[in-house]
Amino acid sequence: MISDNPIPMMDAPQSSESFNLKKTISLYTKKWSWFLLTTLLFVGLAYFYLRYQIPQYEATANIMLISEKDASDPSAVFKDLSLFSENEDAKIEDEILVFTSRGVLNEVADKLNLNLRYFTQGRVLETELYKNIPIAINFIASDSIINTTRFNFYIDIDSDSGFNYRINEEDTPKKVVFGETIPTPFGGMIITPKTESETSLKGRNLRIQLTPLDQVTERLRNSISVYQSAKSSKVLSISLDDAITDRAIDIINTLISEYDVYTSYIKNIRSKNTSEFIDNRIQLIASDLVNVDDSIVRFKTGNKITDVSSEAGQFLSSSTQNQQVLDESKTQLRVLNYMEESLGDDNSSFEPIPANLGSGDPAISALAARYSELLANRERLLRSAGEKNLVVVELDQSLNSIRQSLRQNIENAAKSLRIRIGSLENQSDRINSKIYSVPGQERKLRSIERKQGIKESLYLYLLQKREEAAITLTSTSPNLKIIDSAYSYGSPVSPNKKMIYIGAFFLALFLPFSVIYVSDLLDTKIHNKEDLEAIITNIPILGEIPKIKSKHMPLVQRNDRSLLSESFRIIRTNFDYVRRGRHVKDYDNVIFVTSTINGEGKSFFSMNLALTFANTDKRVLLIGADIRNPKIDLEPLKKKKKDAVTKVGLTEYLADDSILIGETITSYDDKNNKIDVMLSGNVPPNPAELLMSERMKPLFDKVSEQYDYVIVDTAPSMLVTDTLLFSQYAGHTVYMTRAEYTEKPILKFAKELHANNKLRGMMLVVNDVDQANFGYGAKYGYYGAPKKKPLFKWFSKR
Repeated sequence: MISDNPIPMMDAPQSSESFNLKKTISLYTKKWSWFLLTTLLFVGLAYFYLRYQIPQYEATANIMLISEKDASDPSAVFKDLSLFSENEDAKIEDEILVFTSRGVLNEVADKLNLNLRYFTQGRVLETELYKNIPIAINFIASDSIINTTRFNFYIDIDSDSGFNYRINEEDTPKKVVFGETIPTPFGGMIITPKTESETSLKGRNLRIQLTPLDQVTERLRNSISVYQSAKSSKVLSISLDDAITDRAIDIINTLISEYDVYTSYIKNIRSKNTSEFIDNRIQLIASDLVNVDDSIVRFKTGNKITDVSSEAGQFLSSSTQNQQVLDESKTQLRVLNYMEESLGDDNSSFEPIPANLGSGDPAISALAARYSELLANRERLLRSAGEKNLVVVELDQSLNSIRQSLRQNIENAAKSLRIRIGSLENQSDRINSKIYSVPGQERKLRSIERKQGIKESLYLYLLQKREEAAITLTSTSPNLKIIDSAYSYGSPVSPNKKMIYIGAFFLALFLPFSVIYVSDLLDTKIHNKEDLEAIITNIPILGEIPKIKSKHMPLVQRNDRSLLSESFRIIRTNFDYVRRGRHVKDYDNVIFVTSTINGEGKSFFSMNLALTFANTDKRVLLIGADIRNPKIDLEPLKKKKKDAVTKVGLTEYLADDSILIGETITSYDDKNNKIDVMLSGNVPPNPAELLMSERMKPLFDKVSEQYDYVIVDTAPSMLVTDTLLFSQYAGHTVYMTRAEYTEKPILKFAKELHANNKLRGMMLVVNDVDQANFGYGAKYGYYGAPKKKPLFKWFSKR
């Protein structure tokens, strides 16, 4: 409920308002109907979506990959070679790529005939058949053609012996008998009933769809999910969502089987290639081994050796023996030389010679012994006889003879020893030469033998691995272990009804919220008194005028208790309060009504403000001073019977000095609500110059004396200068703004007018305010206004 008590006006500047949570929330709660409408709409759409959405079921299988790094793996034959060794096992991601490869999935789709689908017609949706298919289709064309063909046709089974066939749904059906060849663009096809079908085929309407196999494969790639069950685990989980549970299970099981077949094939190919590689290497190494053996034979033959080490020992032994014999020969030669020197050259002197020196010659030893014996006899005879003794002389002759023989034998023996020593020295040089050449020969032979050993060991190694590869070809190890075969819980995984309803609910709330938020974010217009107060803080605001939906201009009537009347009463009361506080000397009862631009309700406000003042039995004059664009509508008012309709107005009065003020004023009486009106008159060619007429001052002087209130409807202040030309005759100026129409930036013009004092006594009014946006007292209502019932009470009464 709103009283007539004036609202305090704030002339002092205020700081801008801080964030108001309640106001922000009210921005959305005022639009509760939007939220309710969108909630009902989106929840309804979610219901119909779920009603006609085909549910999807999930099938899952778990397998464990068996590591190939064992003896059964063909690549294991190279695990001892650093060139072929690997530091880690094959990555699980590689095996996942094999599962989802086009080759494997293409085999799955071909094996299960996924490119041929059967649908039974329903009232709204089609139901796909998978296992319980009542017919069998045989294509005459080759599989390569069928797998690349897209074709769709309909059959309506009207009997157990035949059916109606059509390609397009709107085509005329053609009667076909089961087993008859049906021509198609890609070749003929034959449709036969399945003998195991227990139910009658009559009345079944089917649609058969043939899709290229590549597209089916691609659809499988996008549908099948293969992932590790845990990090660093060899267990893989395979899942697939499909409208038919049995088909999803069959696809996963077939995929596992085809993966095992594919990897086994790859492994056998690798084993075969490995075996061929080993055979080729064996042949090459065998050839190299023969060449090395030939090199050893050539080396030993060329150097005339069989065993370098043993022959080197023999050379050392021969060298030692030869040196020993050489030393003995040299010793004997020195003995003979000594004996020869002992014999001397004088035959008359008889000196003893050494004996038993080991010369090694028996003749010399015998002669030396005989010589020593005779010499001893001679010395014994000389002790008793002289040298001339016949026996002594005879002994001398015998000693000379023996000496000559001994000397001759010594010379011969020495000569023989010298020859022998020369031979032994030559033999020693040859033996030493061979000994010196042994290390080089041994090095070359060892190098050749090393090559022979390497080739031989590699040859034996490859022979062993060839046997292992041959064993691998005959016994292929398993590639995976099935932990859980494909299974399904039987409950649909999509669409998720709960999440869809929740999503629809939040989307229903988000849509109006976002619209309201964005519109508020981009909104540059004022909506109520609070918005105006936030922008202009030093101009008093008289009040707000509610939005009235009416085809004609609504007018305030006497004893009217409508929202419009109450709003103008508040404005009247606030105006009187501000007026008393200003103490204006001249034209205190003259009120100019202006605005920034057209369409903000100046004429509407001027007429209703005049009627509101007239309700208090005051004399009120309404002047239409917007001579460029007159807007005052007098159709709802009734003219007094005694007054004639005036044909002149303000324009004629200002232009013609002969026209009196009274001739331009017409009195109106509507249900005892009396006001006088001076219309604008005809639109002049020079409105600005006309408003500067000298007759303007006498006009306002007189009407301000004769009337309690003079309301002047003027032109927009920013568009034209008309209002400013005679604003000195205004005691007060009501500056109109309009909710959801007046832009906030253009209110700077009003602030400038007030700051420069171009309009006297400026006061603000907000027009066309939605009742939900009223600033003060909006939720309390007005006298006579129907009270709104709470929403929950309205529903309870329903």
